[in-house]
Amino acid sequence: MAHTDNKLTDDKCDKSFFKQVRERASKTTVSRWIRFGLVSALFIAWVAWLGSWWVLIFLPLLFDIYITGFIPFTWWKNAKNPVVRTVMSWVDAIVYALILVYFVFSFVGQNYAIPSSSLEKTLLVGDYLWVNKMAYGPRVPMTPVHFPLVQNRMPIIDTKSYLDNPQWKYRRLKGYRDIERGDIVVFNFPQGDTVATRYMESPQTYYDLVKQFGAQSIRNNPDRFGEVIHVPVDRRQNYVKRCVGLPGETIAIQNDTVLIDGKPISQPENVQFNYFYQLRGGGMTDKEWDELGIAPDDRYAMQVDAVSAVANGFYVEPDGRVPAVYVSPLTHSMADKLKARPDLVKIAKASPYPAKMYPEGDDNGWTVADFGPLWIPKKGASIPLNERTWPYYERVIRNYEGHHDAYLKNGTVYVDGKPAEKYTFDMDYYFMMGDNRDNSLDSRFWGFVPEDHIVGTPWRVLVSFDKDRSWLNGHIRWNRIFKKANPDSIK
Repeated sequence: MAHTDNKLTDDKCDKSFFKQVRERASKTTVSRWIRFGLVSALFIAWVAWLGSWWVLIFLPLLFDIYITGFIPFTWWKNAKNPVVRTVMSWVDAIVYALILVYFVFSFVGQNYAIPSSSLEKTLLVGDYLWVNKMAYGPRVPMTPVHFPLVQNRMPIIDTKSYLDNPQWKYRRLKGYRDIERGDIVVFNFPQGDTVATRYMESPQTYYDLVKQFGAQSIRNNPDRFGEVIHVPVDRRQNYVKRCVGLPGETIAIQNDTVLIDGKPISQPENVQFNYFYQLRGGGMTDKEWDELGIAPDDRYAMQVDAVSAVANGFYVEPDGRVPAVYVSPLTHSMADKLKARPDLVKIAKASPYPAKMYPEGDDNGWTVADFGPLWIPKKGASIPLNERTWPYYERVIRNYEGHHDAYLKNGTVYVDGKPAEKYTFDMDYYFMMGDNRDNSLDSRFWGFVPEDHIVGTPWRVLVSFDKDRSWLNGHIRWNRIFKKANPDSIK
Protein backbone atom coordinates (compact mmCIF):
# COMPACT_ATOMS: atom_id res chain seq x y z
CA MET A 1 0.00 0.00 0.00
CA ALA A 2 2.84 2.36 0.91
CA HIS A 3 4.48 1.67 -2.43
CA THR A 4 1.27 2.68 -4.26
CA ASP A 5 1.08 5.94 -2.27
CA ASN A 6 4.64 6.81 -3.24
CA LYS A 7 3.86 6.20 -6.91
CA LEU A 8 0.82 8.48 -6.73
CA THR A 9 2.91 11.17 -5.07
CA ASP A 10 5.59 10.89 -7.79
CA ASP A 11 2.95 11.14 -10.52
CA LYS A 12 1.51 14.28 -8.91
CA CYS A 13 5.00 15.80 -8.72
CA ASP A 14 5.62 14.94 -12.37
CA LYS A 15 2.31 16.48 -13.43
CA SER A 16 3.02 19.53 -11.31
CA PHE A 17 6.46 19.96 -12.92
CA PHE A 18 5.17 19.59 -16.48
CA LYS A 19 2.29 21.91 -15.64
CA GLN A 20 4.85 24.52 -14.54
CA VAL A 21 6.80 24.01 -17.76
CA ARG A 22 3.67 24.57 -19.85
CA GLU A 23 2.66 27.64 -17.82
CA ARG A 24 6.11 29.22 -18.07
CA ALA A 25 6.38 28.41 -21.76
CA SER A 26 2.96 29.97 -22.43
CA LYS A 27 4.11 33.21 -20.77
CA THR A 28 7.33 33.40 -22.78
CA THR A 29 7.42 36.21 -25.34
CA VAL A 30 7.66 35.50 -29.06
CA SER A 31 11.06 37.23 -29.22
CA ARG A 32 12.54 34.83 -26.66
CA TRP A 33 11.11 31.84 -28.57
CA ILE A 34 12.76 33.17 -31.73
CA ARG A 35 16.08 33.65 -29.91
CA PHE A 36 15.83 30.14 -28.47
CA GLY A 37 15.11 28.74 -31.94
CA LEU A 38 18.12 30.46 -33.50
CA VAL A 39 20.49 29.49 -30.69
CA SER A 40 19.21 25.90 -30.72
CA ALA A 41 19.68 25.62 -34.49
CA LEU A 42 23.26 26.88 -34.19
CA PHE A 43 23.88 24.53 -31.26
CA ILE A 44 22.53 21.48 -33.11
CA ALA A 45 24.54 22.38 -36.24
CA TRP A 46 27.67 22.69 -34.10
CA VAL A 47 26.98 19.31 -32.46
CA ALA A 48 26.54 17.72 -35.90
CA TRP A 49 29.88 19.22 -37.00
CA LEU A 50 31.44 18.04 -33.75
CA GLY A 51 30.12 14.54 -34.40
CA SER A 52 29.44 13.95 -30.70
CA TRP A 53 25.67 13.71 -30.38
CA TRP A 54 25.81 13.13 -26.63
CA VAL A 55 26.47 16.88 -26.31
CA LEU A 56 22.74 17.36 -27.07
CA ILE A 57 22.08 16.60 -23.38
CA PHE A 58 22.79 20.31 -22.85
CA LEU A 59 19.86 21.35 -25.10
CA PRO A 60 17.38 21.29 -22.15
CA LEU A 61 19.69 23.76 -20.41
CA LEU A 62 19.26 26.18 -23.30
CA PHE A 63 15.49 25.64 -23.09
CA ASP A 64 15.57 26.57 -19.42
CA ILE A 65 17.77 29.63 -20.00
CA TYR A 66 15.51 31.07 -22.70
CA ILE A 67 12.04 29.67 -21.89
CA THR A 68 11.32 28.23 -18.42
CA GLY A 69 13.90 29.79 -16.13
CA PHE A 70 13.87 27.15 -13.38
CA ILE A 71 17.58 27.68 -12.75
CA PRO A 72 17.90 31.22 -11.34
CA PHE A 73 20.83 32.38 -13.46
CA THR A 74 19.63 36.00 -13.20
CA TRP A 75 18.75 36.01 -9.49
CA TRP A 76 20.86 39.12 -9.01
CA LYS A 77 18.49 41.25 -11.11
CA ASN A 78 15.97 41.11 -8.28
CA ALA A 79 18.50 41.84 -5.50
CA LYS A 80 17.65 44.81 -3.31
CA ASN A 81 21.29 45.85 -2.93
CA PRO A 82 22.30 48.02 -5.95
CA VAL A 83 25.97 47.10 -5.48
CA VAL A 84 25.12 43.42 -5.92
CA ARG A 85 23.15 44.17 -9.08
CA THR A 86 26.00 46.27 -10.52
CA VAL A 87 28.78 43.81 -9.70
CA MET A 88 26.83 40.77 -10.87
CA SER A 89 25.85 42.47 -14.11
CA TRP A 90 29.57 42.87 -14.88
CA VAL A 91 30.29 39.29 -13.82
CA ASP A 92 27.44 38.05 -16.03
CA ALA A 93 28.72 40.01 -19.03
CA ILE A 94 32.31 38.86 -18.52
CA VAL A 95 31.33 35.19 -18.16
CA TYR A 96 29.24 35.30 -21.34
CA ALA A 97 32.07 37.06 -23.18
CA LEU A 98 34.63 34.48 -22.05
CA ILE A 99 32.37 31.60 -23.09
CA LEU A 100 31.88 33.20 -26.52
CA VAL A 101 35.62 33.85 -26.89
CA TYR A 102 36.37 30.24 -25.87
CA PHE A 103 34.16 28.83 -28.62
CA VAL A 104 35.30 31.32 -31.27
CA PHE A 105 39.01 30.82 -30.48
CA SER A 106 38.62 27.03 -30.33
CA PHE A 107 36.51 26.43 -33.43
CA VAL A 108 36.61 29.51 -35.69
CA GLY A 109 39.87 31.43 -35.37
CA GLN A 110 41.92 33.73 -33.22
CA ASN A 111 44.37 36.61 -33.33
CA TYR A 112 48.11 35.96 -33.42
CA ALA A 113 51.11 38.30 -33.24
CA ILE A 114 54.28 37.86 -35.32
CA PRO A 115 57.21 38.01 -32.87
CA SER A 116 60.18 37.21 -35.14
CA SER A 117 61.49 37.90 -38.63
CA SER A 118 61.50 34.30 -39.92
CA LEU A 119 58.81 35.04 -42.55
CA GLU A 120 59.84 38.53 -43.57
CA LYS A 121 59.07 40.13 -45.97
CA THR A 122 55.82 38.18 -46.28
CA LEU A 123 54.87 38.72 -42.64
CA LEU A 124 56.52 41.45 -40.56
CA VAL A 125 57.41 41.65 -36.90
CA GLY A 126 54.49 43.49 -35.32
CA ASP A 127 51.80 42.07 -37.62
CA TYR A 128 48.67 40.96 -35.79
CA LEU A 129 46.93 38.23 -37.79
CA TRP A 130 43.55 36.58 -37.79
CA VAL A 131 44.24 32.84 -37.98
CA ASN A 132 41.55 30.79 -39.71
CA LYS A 133 41.05 27.46 -37.88
CA MET A 134 38.17 26.31 -40.07
CA ALA A 135 40.23 25.93 -43.25
CA TYR A 136 41.94 22.69 -42.21
CA GLY A 137 39.26 21.89 -39.65
CA PRO A 138 39.54 23.03 -36.01
CA ARG A 139 40.91 20.69 -33.39
CA VAL A 140 38.54 19.66 -30.65
CA PRO A 141 40.27 21.15 -27.56
CA MET A 142 42.75 18.61 -26.23
CA THR A 143 43.12 20.60 -23.01
CA PRO A 144 39.50 21.70 -22.62
CA VAL A 145 39.82 23.59 -19.33
CA HIS A 146 41.88 26.68 -20.13
CA PHE A 147 41.64 30.45 -19.97
CA PRO A 148 40.77 31.51 -23.53
CA LEU A 149 42.80 34.72 -23.83
CA VAL A 150 46.32 33.34 -23.18
CA GLN A 151 48.27 30.41 -24.58
CA ASN A 152 49.90 28.78 -21.56
CA ARG A 153 50.95 31.22 -18.81
CA MET A 154 48.78 33.74 -16.98
CA PRO A 155 50.30 37.23 -17.13
CA ILE A 156 51.57 38.89 -13.93
CA ILE A 157 50.96 35.86 -11.68
CA ASP A 158 52.97 33.59 -14.06
CA THR A 159 51.05 30.37 -13.49
CA LYS A 160 49.53 27.83 -15.87
CA SER A 161 46.51 29.11 -17.77
CA TYR A 162 45.10 25.59 -18.08
CA LEU A 163 44.39 22.45 -16.09
CA ASP A 164 46.37 19.34 -17.02
CA ASN A 165 43.26 17.20 -16.63
CA PRO A 166 41.05 16.27 -18.29
CA GLN A 167 43.00 15.57 -21.50
CA TRP A 168 41.04 14.59 -24.63
CA LYS A 169 42.42 12.56 -27.52
CA TYR A 170 43.32 14.41 -30.69
CA ARG A 171 40.41 14.86 -33.05
CA ARG A 172 39.97 17.35 -35.87
CA LEU A 173 36.64 18.45 -37.30
CA LYS A 174 36.13 18.55 -41.04
CA GLY A 175 37.63 21.55 -42.79
CA TYR A 176 37.03 22.81 -46.29
CA ARG A 177 40.52 22.03 -47.64
CA ASP A 178 43.80 20.30 -46.88
CA ILE A 179 47.16 21.92 -46.24
CA GLU A 180 48.78 22.82 -49.55
CA ARG A 181 52.39 23.50 -50.41
CA GLY A 182 53.06 27.20 -50.01
CA ASP A 183 50.48 27.71 -47.26
CA ILE A 184 51.61 29.76 -44.31
CA VAL A 185 50.66 27.65 -41.30
CA VAL A 186 50.36 28.35 -37.58
CA PHE A 187 51.23 25.34 -35.45
CA ASN A 188 52.26 24.40 -31.92
CA PHE A 189 56.03 24.12 -31.60
CA PRO A 190 56.83 20.36 -31.69
CA GLN A 191 59.88 20.66 -29.42
CA GLY A 192 57.85 22.62 -26.87
CA ASP A 193 56.67 19.45 -25.13
CA THR A 194 59.05 20.00 -22.21
CA VAL A 195 59.98 23.53 -21.11
CA ALA A 196 61.78 25.45 -18.40
CA THR A 197 59.17 28.08 -17.55
CA ARG A 198 61.61 31.00 -17.52
CA TYR A 199 62.66 30.13 -21.07
CA MET A 200 59.19 29.66 -22.58
CA GLU A 201 59.58 32.77 -24.77
CA SER A 202 63.24 32.10 -25.56
CA PRO A 203 64.51 30.63 -28.84
CA GLN A 204 66.53 28.26 -26.64
CA THR A 205 64.46 25.14 -26.14
CA TYR A 206 64.62 22.91 -23.08
CA TYR A 207 66.65 20.46 -25.15
CA ASP A 208 69.15 23.23 -26.01
CA LEU A 209 69.47 24.04 -22.33
CA VAL A 210 70.03 20.38 -21.45
CA LYS A 211 72.88 20.17 -23.96
CA GLN A 212 74.42 23.33 -22.50
CA PHE A 213 73.86 22.89 -18.76
CA GLY A 214 72.63 19.33 -18.18
CA ALA A 215 69.16 18.21 -17.10
CA GLN A 216 70.10 17.88 -13.42
CA SER A 217 71.52 21.39 -13.28
CA ILE A 218 68.33 22.83 -14.78
CA ARG A 219 66.10 21.01 -12.29
CA ASN A 220 68.32 22.00 -9.35
CA ASN A 221 68.26 25.72 -10.24
CA PRO A 222 64.59 26.79 -10.45
CA ASP A 223 65.49 30.41 -9.63
CA ARG A 224 67.42 30.62 -12.89
CA PHE A 225 65.50 28.27 -15.19
CA GLY A 226 62.06 28.10 -13.59
CA GLU A 227 59.99 24.97 -13.19
CA VAL A 228 60.47 22.14 -15.69
CA ILE A 229 57.03 21.09 -16.95
CA HIS A 230 55.42 19.03 -19.68
CA VAL A 231 53.13 21.12 -21.90
CA PRO A 232 50.08 19.58 -23.65
CA VAL A 233 50.12 19.75 -27.45
CA ASP A 234 47.55 22.52 -27.84
CA ARG A 235 49.11 24.68 -25.09
CA ARG A 236 52.59 24.75 -26.64
CA GLN A 237 54.01 27.95 -28.12
CA ASN A 238 52.54 29.00 -31.47
CA TYR A 239 54.92 29.13 -34.45
CA VAL A 240 54.25 30.31 -37.99
CA LYS A 241 56.14 29.04 -41.05
CA ARG A 242 55.52 28.15 -44.69
CA CYS A 243 54.71 24.55 -45.59
CA VAL A 244 57.16 23.32 -48.24
CA GLY A 245 56.89 19.55 -47.80
CA LEU A 246 53.74 17.39 -47.63
CA PRO A 247 53.17 13.88 -46.18
CA GLY A 248 54.78 11.11 -48.22
CA GLU A 249 57.12 13.43 -50.14
CA THR A 250 60.91 13.42 -50.11
CA ILE A 251 62.41 16.85 -49.52
CA ALA A 252 65.94 17.99 -50.26
CA ILE A 253 67.71 21.35 -50.48
CA GLN A 254 70.57 21.84 -52.92
CA ASN A 255 72.37 25.17 -52.98
CA ASP A 256 69.29 26.90 -51.45
CA THR A 257 66.89 25.35 -53.98
CA VAL A 258 64.15 23.16 -52.50
CA LEU A 259 63.50 19.89 -54.33
CA ILE A 260 60.40 17.74 -53.82
CA ASP A 261 60.77 14.16 -55.01
CA GLY A 262 63.84 15.29 -56.93
CA LYS A 263 62.16 18.21 -58.76
CA PRO A 264 62.87 21.87 -57.89
CA ILE A 265 59.97 24.03 -56.74
CA SER A 266 59.70 27.78 -57.17
CA GLN A 267 60.72 30.11 -54.37
CA PRO A 268 58.28 32.54 -52.74
CA GLU A 269 58.58 36.03 -54.19
CA ASN A 270 59.73 37.42 -50.84
CA VAL A 271 62.26 34.71 -49.98
CA GLN A 272 65.37 36.19 -48.34
CA PHE A 273 68.99 35.11 -47.98
CA ASN A 274 71.90 36.70 -46.14
CA TYR A 275 74.24 38.87 -48.24
CA PHE A 276 77.54 40.62 -47.55
CA TYR A 277 77.82 44.05 -49.16
CA GLN A 278 80.05 47.11 -49.02
CA LEU A 279 79.60 50.69 -50.21
CA ARG A 280 82.24 53.33 -50.78
CA GLY A 281 82.19 56.42 -48.66
CA GLY A 282 79.87 56.70 -45.68
CA GLY A 283 77.44 53.96 -46.57
CA MET A 284 73.69 54.45 -46.52
CA THR A 285 71.58 56.92 -44.57
CA ASP A 286 68.67 55.80 -42.41
CA LYS A 287 66.32 57.01 -45.13
CA GLU A 288 68.08 54.84 -47.72
CA TRP A 289 67.97 51.85 -45.36
CA ASP A 290 64.23 52.38 -44.91
CA GLU A 291 63.60 52.77 -48.64
CA LEU A 292 65.46 49.54 -49.30
CA GLY A 293 63.37 47.81 -46.62
CA ILE A 294 66.18 46.75 -44.29
CA ALA A 295 65.03 46.93 -40.68
CA PRO A 296 67.37 48.46 -38.06
CA ASP A 297 67.89 45.04 -36.45
CA ASP A 298 69.21 43.70 -39.78
CA ARG A 299 71.85 46.38 -40.40
CA TYR A 300 74.79 44.38 -39.12
CA ALA A 301 78.23 45.96 -39.61
CA MET A 302 81.13 43.50 -39.53
CA GLN A 303 84.62 44.24 -38.27
CA VAL A 304 86.96 43.37 -41.16
CA ASP A 305 90.70 44.01 -41.17
CA ALA A 306 92.56 45.16 -44.27
CA VAL A 307 94.12 41.77 -45.02
CA SER A 308 90.78 39.93 -44.87
CA ALA A 309 89.09 42.69 -46.88
CA VAL A 310 91.58 42.43 -49.73
CA ALA A 311 91.43 38.63 -49.67
CA ASN A 312 87.64 38.73 -50.00
CA GLY A 313 87.46 41.45 -52.64
CA PHE A 314 86.35 44.35 -50.42
CA TYR A 315 87.61 47.93 -50.69
CA VAL A 316 90.33 49.32 -48.43
CA GLU A 317 90.98 53.07 -48.11
CA PRO A 318 94.50 54.33 -48.89
CA ASP A 319 95.05 54.90 -45.17
CA GLY A 320 94.24 51.24 -44.48
CA ARG A 321 90.74 51.87 -43.14
CA VAL A 322 88.07 49.39 -44.29
CA PRO A 323 84.62 50.89 -44.99
CA ALA A 324 81.87 49.00 -43.20
CA VAL A 325 80.98 45.58 -44.56
CA TYR A 326 77.34 44.82 -43.85
CA VAL A 327 75.41 41.58 -43.73
CA SER A 328 71.62 41.60 -44.04
CA PRO A 329 68.81 39.35 -45.26
CA LEU A 330 67.75 40.52 -48.73
CA THR A 331 65.12 39.49 -51.23
CA HIS A 332 66.17 39.17 -54.88
CA SER A 333 64.63 42.57 -55.67
CA MET A 334 66.44 44.22 -52.72
CA ALA A 335 69.73 42.70 -53.86
CA ASP A 336 69.09 44.02 -57.40
CA LYS A 337 68.53 47.55 -56.02
CA LEU A 338 71.84 47.40 -54.20
CA LYS A 339 73.62 46.12 -57.33
CA ALA A 340 72.31 49.16 -59.23
CA ARG A 341 74.01 51.62 -56.83
CA PRO A 342 77.14 53.26 -58.34
CA ASP A 343 78.87 53.28 -54.94
CA LEU A 344 78.54 49.52 -54.46
CA VAL A 345 81.90 47.81 -54.08
CA LYS A 346 80.75 44.23 -53.74
CA ILE A 347 77.71 42.15 -52.89
CA ALA A 348 77.87 38.39 -52.34
CA LYS A 349 75.65 35.78 -50.82
CA ALA A 350 76.85 34.76 -47.37
CA SER A 351 77.99 31.18 -46.90
CA PRO A 352 75.81 28.99 -44.65
CA TYR A 353 76.82 29.29 -41.01
CA PRO A 354 77.79 26.09 -39.19
CA ALA A 355 74.87 24.71 -37.21
CA LYS A 356 73.58 21.40 -35.93
CA MET A 357 70.79 20.28 -38.22
CA TYR A 358 68.07 17.67 -37.82
CA PRO A 359 68.24 14.96 -36.61
CA GLU A 360 69.98 15.34 -33.27
CA GLY A 361 72.98 13.07 -32.91
CA ASP A 362 73.34 12.28 -36.62
CA ASP A 363 76.45 13.77 -38.23
CA ASN A 364 75.10 13.88 -41.79
CA GLY A 365 76.85 17.10 -42.84
CA TRP A 366 73.59 18.87 -43.76
CA THR A 367 73.39 22.68 -43.69
CA VAL A 368 70.65 25.28 -44.13
CA ALA A 369 71.57 25.47 -47.84
CA ASP A 370 72.18 21.77 -48.51
CA PHE A 371 69.85 19.42 -46.68
CA GLY A 372 68.41 15.95 -47.16
CA PRO A 373 67.04 14.03 -48.90
CA LEU A 374 64.53 13.26 -46.14
CA TRP A 375 61.22 11.39 -46.47
CA ILE A 376 58.24 13.02 -44.71
CA PRO A 377 56.03 10.53 -42.78
CA LYS A 378 52.51 9.88 -44.04
CA LYS A 379 49.59 8.32 -42.20
CA GLY A 380 49.34 4.62 -43.02
CA ALA A 381 52.76 4.48 -44.70
CA SER A 382 55.50 2.22 -43.32
CA ILE A 383 59.28 2.42 -43.09
CA PRO A 384 61.87 -0.20 -42.20
CA LEU A 385 63.36 0.27 -38.73
CA ASN A 386 67.12 -0.05 -38.47
CA GLU A 387 70.20 1.89 -37.39
CA ARG A 388 70.02 4.06 -40.52
CA THR A 389 66.36 5.14 -40.27
CA TRP A 390 66.03 5.30 -36.47
CA PRO A 391 67.72 8.72 -35.92
CA TYR A 392 65.35 10.40 -38.42
CA TYR A 393 62.09 9.02 -37.04
CA GLU A 394 62.89 8.33 -33.39
CA ARG A 395 61.25 11.54 -32.14
CA VAL A 396 58.17 10.92 -34.29
CA ILE A 397 57.67 7.42 -32.90
CA ARG A 398 58.50 8.22 -29.27
CA ASN A 399 57.27 11.77 -28.69
CA TYR A 400 54.53 12.41 -31.24
CA GLU A 401 52.93 8.98 -31.58
CA GLY A 402 53.30 8.00 -27.94
CA HIS A 403 55.51 4.90 -28.09
CA HIS A 404 57.70 6.02 -25.20
CA ASP A 405 59.19 2.55 -24.75
CA ALA A 406 60.97 2.65 -28.11
CA TYR A 407 64.73 2.49 -28.51
CA LEU A 408 67.69 1.18 -30.49
CA LYS A 409 69.80 -1.54 -28.87
CA ASN A 410 72.56 -3.61 -30.46
CA GLY A 411 71.38 -2.72 -33.95
CA THR A 412 67.74 -3.69 -33.27
CA VAL A 413 64.87 -1.22 -32.87
CA TYR A 414 62.36 -1.94 -30.13
CA VAL A 415 58.85 -0.42 -30.10
CA ASP A 416 56.73 -0.86 -26.97
CA GLY A 417 59.52 -3.09 -25.68
CA LYS A 418 59.34 -5.52 -28.60
CA PRO A 419 61.69 -5.92 -31.60
CA ALA A 420 60.24 -4.18 -34.67
CA GLU A 421 61.45 -4.41 -38.25
CA LYS A 422 59.07 -1.76 -39.57
CA TYR A 423 56.78 1.00 -38.33
CA THR A 424 53.46 2.32 -39.70
CA PHE A 425 52.70 5.97 -38.96
CA ASP A 426 49.48 7.07 -37.25
CA MET A 427 49.54 10.71 -38.42
CA ASP A 428 50.51 12.92 -41.34
CA TYR A 429 53.55 15.17 -40.99
CA TYR A 430 54.71 18.38 -42.66
CA PHE A 431 58.01 20.15 -43.34
CA MET A 432 57.95 23.87 -42.52
CA MET A 433 60.42 26.62 -43.45
CA GLY A 434 60.64 30.36 -43.03
CA ASP A 435 60.97 32.73 -45.99
CA ASN A 436 63.93 34.41 -44.25
CA ARG A 437 65.87 31.25 -45.07
CA ASP A 438 69.18 31.95 -43.35
CA ASN A 439 67.56 33.29 -40.16
CA SER A 440 64.75 30.85 -39.50
CA LEU A 441 64.70 28.07 -36.90
CA ASP A 442 62.46 25.63 -38.71
CA SER A 443 62.10 21.99 -39.74
CA ARG A 444 65.71 21.91 -40.88
CA PHE A 445 66.66 22.18 -37.19
CA TRP A 446 63.89 20.37 -35.28
CA GLY A 447 62.17 18.12 -37.80
CA PHE A 448 58.59 17.42 -38.77
CA VAL A 449 55.32 19.06 -37.67
CA PRO A 450 52.67 16.46 -36.73
CA GLU A 451 49.11 17.00 -37.92
CA ASP A 452 47.82 17.23 -34.32
CA HIS A 453 50.03 20.34 -33.83
CA ILE A 454 48.40 22.23 -36.73
CA VAL A 455 46.42 25.29 -35.55
CA GLY A 456 45.31 26.99 -38.76
CA THR A 457 46.34 29.37 -41.52
CA PRO A 458 46.60 33.18 -41.32
CA TRP A 459 43.83 34.94 -43.22
CA ARG A 460 44.40 38.69 -42.90
CA VAL A 461 46.68 41.14 -41.14
CA LEU A 462 44.36 42.90 -38.69
CA VAL A 463 46.81 45.66 -37.75
CA SER A 464 50.58 46.10 -37.86
CA PHE A 465 52.97 48.06 -35.64
CA ASP A 466 56.56 49.01 -36.47
CA LYS A 467 58.52 48.84 -33.21
CA ASP A 468 61.30 51.02 -34.68
CA ARG A 469 59.02 54.01 -35.33
CA SER A 470 57.11 56.40 -33.10
CA TRP A 471 53.33 56.89 -33.09
CA LEU A 472 53.76 60.12 -35.06
CA ASN A 473 56.22 58.62 -37.52
CA GLY A 474 54.80 55.45 -39.00
CA HIS A 475 54.36 53.26 -35.90
CA ILE A 476 51.12 51.98 -37.43
CA ARG A 477 51.68 50.40 -40.85
CA TRP A 478 48.43 51.56 -42.43
CA ASN A 479 49.20 49.85 -45.75
CA ARG A 480 49.14 46.42 -44.03
CA ILE A 481 45.73 46.66 -42.37
CA PHE A 482 43.49 43.84 -43.73
CA LYS A 483 46.26 42.83 -46.13
CA LYS A 484 46.25 39.16 -47.19
CA ALA A 485 48.51 37.19 -44.88
CA ASN A 486 49.82 34.93 -47.66
CA PRO A 487 50.20 37.12 -50.76
CA ASP A 488 52.54 34.76 -52.57
CA SER A 489 52.82 30.99 -52.51
CA ILE A 490 54.92 28.25 -54.06
CA LYS A 491 54.03 25.14 -56.02
